[in-house]
Amino acid sequence: MLWGEGDPAPVPPAAKPGAHPFAAGTAELRDLVAKAGVDPDGPRSAELVLRLPGTEEAPAPSGTADTEPVEFRPWRVPVLELSAARADALLAALDEPPCPLGPALTHLRAVHTFAERLILAGCVLPDLVGQPPRARWRPAPLDTAEAHLAALTDALPPSATAHLDPRERDEAARACVLAPLELLTDAAARRLAPPRSAPDPGPEAAPAALLAAALTGERNRIGEDAARALRGPLREWRDRVRGGGRAQLLFVLREPEPESARGGPRPWTVEFWVRSTTDPGLRLPLEQVWLGEGAAWLPQDVAATALADLRRAARHLPALHRALRELAPERLYLDTAGAQAFVGDAAARLASAGFGVVLPEWSGRDALGLRMTVSEEPRRRGRGGVGPDDLVDVSFEALLRGPGSENPLSEEELEELAELARLKRSLVRVRGRWMEIDPERVGAALDLMRRSGRGRTRREEALRTAIGVREPPLPVADVVADGPLGALLDGGAKAGPRPMGTPPGFEGTLRPYQDRGSAWLRFLGELGLGAVLADDMGLGKTVQLLALLTDERAGGPAPGPTLLVCPVSLLGNWRREAGKFAPGLRVHVQHGPDRPVGNALARLVGACDLVVTTYGVVARDSGELSGMPWHRVVCDEAQALKNHTTRQARAVRSLPAATRIALTGTPVENNLGELWSLMEFANPGLLGSAADFQRAVADRAEAEEGAGDGTDLVRRLTGPFVLRRLKTDRSIIADLPEKHQMRTWCTLTPEQASLYRAVVDDMAERMAEADERERRGLVLSAMSRLKQICNHPAQFLGDGSALAGRSGKLDRLEAILGEAVAEGDKALCFTQYARWGERLAPYLRSRLGVPVLWLHGGTSRADRERMTEHFQTAAGPAVFLLSLKAAGTGLNLTAANHVVHVDRWWNPAVENQATDRAFRIGQRRDVQVRKLVCVGTVEERVDEMIERKSALADGAVATGEQWLGGLSVEDLREVVRLAPEAVAG
Repeated sequence: MLWGEGDPAPVPPAAKPGAHPFAAGTAELRDLVAKAGVDPDGPRSAELVLRLPGTEEAPAPSGTADTEPVEFRPWRVPVLELSAARADALLAALDEPPCPLGPALTHLRAVHTFAERLILAGCVLPDLVGQPPRARWRPAPLDTAEAHLAALTDALPPSATAHLDPRERDEAARACVLAPLELLTDAAARRLAPPRSAPDPGPEAAPAALLAAALTGERNRIGEDAARALRGPLREWRDRVRGGGRAQLLFVLREPEPESARGGPRPWTVEFWVRSTTDPGLRLPLEQVWLGEGAAWLPQDVAATALADLRRAARHLPALHRALRELAPERLYLDTAGAQAFVGDAAARLASAGFGVVLPEWSGRDALGLRMTVSEEPRRRGRGGVGPDDLVDVSFEALLRGPGSENPLSEEELEELAELARLKRSLVRVRGRWMEIDPERVGAALDLMRRSGRGRTRREEALRTAIGVREPPLPVADVVADGPLGALLDGGAKAGPRPMGTPPGFEGTLRPYQDRGSAWLRFLGELGLGAVLADDMGLGKTVQLLALLTDERAGGPAPGPTLLVCPVSLLGNWRREAGKFAPGLRVHVQHGPDRPVGNALARLVGACDLVVTTYGVVARDSGELSGMPWHRVVCDEAQALKNHTTRQARAVRSLPAATRIALTGTPVENNLGELWSLMEFANPGLLGSAADFQRAVADRAEAEEGAGDGTDLVRRLTGPFVLRRLKTDRSIIADLPEKHQMRTWCTLTPEQASLYRAVVDDMAERMAEADERERRGLVLSAMSRLKQICNHPAQFLGDGSALAGRSGKLDRLEAILGEAVAEGDKALCFTQYARWGERLAPYLRSRLGVPVLWLHGGTSRADRERMTEHFQTAAGPAVFLLSLKAAGTGLNLTAANHVVHVDRWWNPAVENQATDRAFRIGQRRDVQVRKLVCVGTVEERVDEMIERKSALADGAVATGEQWLGGLSVEDLREVVRLAPEAVAG
């Protein structure tokens, strides 16, 4: 169906309601097809209803980029109905279109071009469809075409599905490409086929001759006898091309139509479909299968197997026996009780038995929720926003979740639902919507309404309930609050802060996202709440905190000193950055053997705005530091607190302060327990105990590997207190170049392979005899040895022998760095082995002929700063070799645009920290990141496992290498075995 738009114009007074005001008329459409060489009198005119974005007066013109929220309304448009042959002719003639094409027709031209390419490549097969039988050319089901087909589906414009019900659009997207592709392939194949010289064969001709005539002529019908003779061979032919496969029986539950005035309750419907087991997006209703309108992906015995599958499914859904009385069953009708049984029991049993099941969107979700209203008295002057002794008034109302949830349910409506629940009715219709309810939770919610129309509780408890830590009978879907809680929760914390701007005394200009971050820190601090600023590495967390401190000082007397705790390697960085951006701040560095103590420290702290110290000093001097009048405690690189049981973490948490801030680029490195540790520092007690959080939240989210309700719960619990922005988000920072990450595959030399096999064999022998206690140590020892062999035999042997020509990975590293140096670039190389770095640095220096700097844990702070300055400012190419743990944080090395991870640290978060020494603000070129992996070895296999686990919270993994200790002997043999492709030929 072809429709078009003219120039937008005011709606004429006489326009029919619902008519598209500037749609092209039938005459204009006929003129278009005539200019393209298509008979204008052939297409039939009709009318189509489309759902288009716009206003009540008119839809928006196609192709406009409207960023404001829009509503979709139905509009009637005149159309021309084109046969497949006429559509093929029109699209073939549109290389130079007589008018601008809309997005849907442009996309259809791409589908048509794809069909022509399939034909010219011979990727088509004949088939018979429908009743009476018709011959059709169809695309051959080749794997090579799948990628292009998927790309066409992804590129489908919204206007191409505007005729569909919005609920069906996602499911129908692939069909909106496949259906025209099939029809256009047939039409184009007939157009492109050479003309036949022989006359049409008569009815006595052989079936194959009849098929050939039907595939090349205008008449495509074929007799029943010929069709019966051809169906079997055609299906076998298609199956040979397709390589076998089968279809899965699919049950789709449909809600009943709205009840009519005269009719009674409408039934629920379970429709029977089949879908491809290799591509679940390919589906077909059984009623089309019975009519012979199959698809190219269907196996030849689909009808027989579908009937057999229906009989097998009847064991799990006995009601199917009713449908099986029919010769060609298409659907099953159910009453509400039957639909309830299907949703609550049969669907799960059918899915477990291998059948596909599609339920309505509301199934399995909480249809009911609570609106929590909190009111509190004005804060007393000088108090924080949430104190354990502050009391607030709390009340609850029941809500429908989703559309129509503005008005709460009355007590009568809730009583009616509770009565249905007592009658074991979990599938109910409320306010025109079907929903699934939990009988026990509805009854408990009614008791809550009656018991606590209004009550008083501590603000801390109200906050925990609002964010979901303490769950009432139904989930809290809406919070209405005043005072500090309202500012935090009513609309979200990130929307509440007032803009800060660049504060007086701050030397520099805050980027917009930095301004928002500083204002957010100030906002939570005014409420007496802690914050986790988890911006990506290099986005300027230091600058945002300094802006906050400067703003406080500019607003009058400072509320008190801020204690900042950081790794020792960052002391100099904080001192320099404070001097650069906030020269008016009074800063003291509390470190070293001569650091002040006692009264001298107290006097100094009273005269300072910012005191900078280290985690080690806090652990040693916690008693003394705990007695100081800190207004705020800030932890930089706060992942240092991830293990909450360490002496260091306990000492930091013991420091009293009105508010706390955690700064980290990696809020989760290994598991969600680390996020709890950060929150426990920032807002003590808010998430409950570590054990409760692990059991109720973390275990659930980690089992889902980063996608599911558990992860959503984590975001809901921590969202108001954690602000995370990524460098890859162009809405945050648009002027940062790209980061290109890639694995670089290396092979082992014969010497490496021999050593590798010897370690694997030795480990297998010793593991077979080890007890559980010894086993973990053997595993980790073997892992370390194998990784060293992948680097170089000399590293494993420790004999000081020559390096050249003995390691595939070293050869690859030398080649990569040689290319970078030849281009005049600078590169960073990270290794986790300090002794290997000591040998590698002079070797690379001699081979590359450029400066190769080497920084490790034993490098003094002065040498560290000198090397950093030299690398950043010296002209010409250079290589900076760094120990991963010693140099993964606190360095700005934007002079490099190449990063190479020589040996993998099996925690992506740690690797990303190291990479971001180069990929941060100040970088002006794209950064190439290469991770060297020896193919066919333990490096490749563990890398695959880590990738599967890295979806959880920005690259969280299980627990580094320690989890390998839990594998069986057989599993370990598979992990460490040497594949044939690992060794260079």
